[in-house]
Amino acid sequence: MKICFFGSSLVSSYWNGAATYYRGMLKEIAALGHDITFYEPDAFERQAHRDIADPSWARVSVYPATAEGWQYSLSQAARSADLLIKASGVGVFDRELECAIAQATNAIRIYWDVDAPATLDAIASDPRHHLRDAIPRYDMVLTYGGGDPVIAAYRAVGARDCVPLYNALDPATHFPTPPTPQLKCDLGLLANRLPDREARVESFFLDVARHLPAKSFVLGGSGWETKPMSANVRKLGHVGTNDHNAFFSSSLATLNVNRDSMAKHGFSPPTRVFEAIGAGACLITDYWKGIDLFLEPDREVLIASNGAAVAEHLQALDPARARAIAQRARVRILAHHTYAQRARQFNQLLEGMSAKIEAAE
Repeated sequence: MKICFFGSSLVSSYWNGAATYYRGMLKEIAALGHDITFYEPDAFERQAHRDIADPSWARVSVYPATAEGWQYSLSQAARSADLLIKASGVGVFDRELECAIAQATNAIRIYWDVDAPATLDAIASDPRHHLRDAIPRYDMVLTYGGGDPVIAAYRAVGARDCVPLYNALDPATHFPTPPTPQLKCDLGLLANRLPDREARVESFFLDVARHLPAKSFVLGGSGWETKPMSANVRKLGHVGTNDHNAFFSSSLATLNVNRDSMAKHGFSPPTRVFEAIGAGACLITDYWKGIDLFLEPDREVLIASNGAAVAEHLQALDPARARAIAQRARVRILAHHTYAQRARQFNQLLEGMSAKIEAAE
């Protein structure tokens, strides 16, 4: 099947947390025989911060971040596509693309939400939100998380169907590597500075560092340059995906901190969870509903309800226990949560959707 996918960026993870998800999913979907073209705007300096070349398993079409740019790209895609996909959070002309693709008549249409909690909050707060009209026109909504609450919310705004295709692990991309001396620390965190995450990072990471001056902390991600921090926190700035394995493999433990909306909705393990575990990290995470569906608390992951709990975990953790937790988690994720498994699920959904459309014609 010819798939045309409009997303934020496939080739750059710069201010683009969905890159790992796109790469993992689309590589494995292509391996099942589908032909993929990924359309992304030249925006937010992402093309200047590419961290992969154009992949062999997808064509990448970069269009100008202008009205003419997206309109021309969509007209090209619509001529050949069997399936048109609009992902959330492209960052420019989202409304226009979402409405235009919803009205396409010669292809199957999927809205793929890579940040369902934020999208649903926006819809709920605006009775005239454009997705209230657009979503019922799509043949299906896919999300990278959310569980039953997100499914129910999307059906309430008219989705014909909504299916979560959760984040996962690409073991060919994320795997253990020898520790890198300059990245070694007791606790590492990889997270961009965002308004709906900063307070939680303050509580779960920066406050912990201030209260544990004898421990070492490393913070990777963009936007933290002007944030005051204690002397035992090293700020790295943007960490490209090529360096993620080294980052996760070099700390005693890695911290995951969800954004406010994701923590509230639950059932949305971010890409960082699978990246870190794939690289052999011992994971400490803030609590979110549904985590036990992916990892067993205390055996495969350490859960913290606040910064004090993070500090307690860190003080009680020794290298042997950290390795044991990390190894158990990696075995679990490799067995049940890889992108190859997610792609097969996507293929089954696509086959079922195609059969329904043919039956209705």
